[in-house]
Amino acid sequence: MKKFFEVVVARRLSRTPIGPATLGAGWFLGRRRRQRAQRQGEPNGQRGRDSRRRARRC
Repeated sequence: MKKFFEVVVARRLSRTPIGPATLGAGWFLGRRRRQRAQRQGEPNGQRGRDSRRRARRC
């Protein structure tokens, strides 16, 4: 569902005059976040809430 939402938002933003700049900034920030997470040894760039939930359940 998250991927579907991302596609819908991207399509909507791409039609606006400032949308491509917004999408580019989001892509760049997401890429940096994934690279930082990979350097710290966390798989697939998943950080934060998901990893804490798994720790509580175990």
